[in-house]
Amino acid sequence: MAQWTTWAPVLGAVVLAATWGRSLPGVVAVLVTAALFGAVLAAVHHAEVIAAKVGEPLGSIVLAVAVTVIEVGLIVTLMASGKDGVETLARDTVFAALMITINGIAGLCIFLGAGRRGLARFNPEGSAAALAGVVTVAGLCLVLPTFTSARSGPEFSPSQLAFAAISSIGVYAMFVLTQTVRHRDFFVPVDRAGKPLDDEDAHGPAPSTRAALVSLGLLVVALVAVVGLAKVLSPSIEQAVDAAGFPQSFVGVVIALVVLLPETLAAANYARAGRVQNSLNLAYGSAMASIGLTIPTLAALSPFLSSPLELGLGSMHIVLLVLSLVVGILTIVQGRATRFSGWILLVLLFAYVFLAANP
Repeated sequence: MAQWTTWAPVLGAVVLAATWGRSLPGVVAVLVTAALFGAVLAAVHHAEVIAAKVGEPLGSIVLAVAVTVIEVGLIVTLMASGKDGVETLARDTVFAALMITINGIAGLCIFLGAGRRGLARFNPEGSAAALAGVVTVAGLCLVLPTFTSARSGPEFSPSQLAFAAISSIGVYAMFVLTQTVRHRDFFVPVDRAGKPLDDEDAHGPAPSTRAALVSLGLLVVALVAVVGLAKVLSPSIEQAVDAAGFPQSFVGVVIALVVLLPETLAAANYARAGRVQNSLNLAYGSAMASIGLTIPTLAALSPFLSSPLELGLGSMHIVLLVLSLVVGILTIVQGRATRFSGWILLVLLFAYVFLAANP
């Protein structure tokens, strides 16, 4: 294990403890940013060690769930603060994560995977099933609240919220069972002939159990540092957003981009190695986990939160979501894609980011 990957997460945690709740001068903000990116790179390394030990798709699930659990903790902490605008925080954060994963990560990895080999190849059965789960939970939790009539505004009633929460966690649990037990072969990478690839082909011999456990602990520390330092930097990001004349909601987009950096880099590494299926496992698994874990948690805590929970998307975001899902389905269904397909998904991410800055 490279030495820097051991101390970078610890350094990030120390910097987080030293700067939490404090305003940052310019020089300190630069140092915090450096610590954040060191933690990001270390998280990618440790995620790859774990993936080499447990195999795919379990390796992708570990990283996706770890990031999402910490992200949920950040959302709950911010919502409990009672500041203005927190009623839409969960919706904005989850939607930003959704657009980044299904357009940004998936598009980037198809683009990279096709760049060296002409075509990016993956398993359509597994990828299509994962995307179907994303469509379901996104529709239930982010689109339906806009059109229900039990509450005024884009809110669920308590019973509707409970149904959406139970349905979301049920869909995610069944997806994980399908991915890891019943149909694991649908979620492993394939070669040019469509045959499954061995984990050892990509990672070499599996690391020892001790090395994997050390990496698991350091991965958690690194991800806590990434999310926490993103929160510490948020006032500086807010000032930059104000100076640029962007709406405050754009801050959530920037933070989501930073929080999802470990997954993005890990997925890009898989794609460059020709294992695009691993990249799609990360992208769609993260999208589903972001909704399937966040909404049930907030539903359980909603009686204790001082602000209402507005989950329904506006018309512009619904259009972007529908476009993204339609393009994603057309891209995945054939089991192979060109760089053009990846570029289309990236353009949809660029459109989302641009419209978030210029609504």
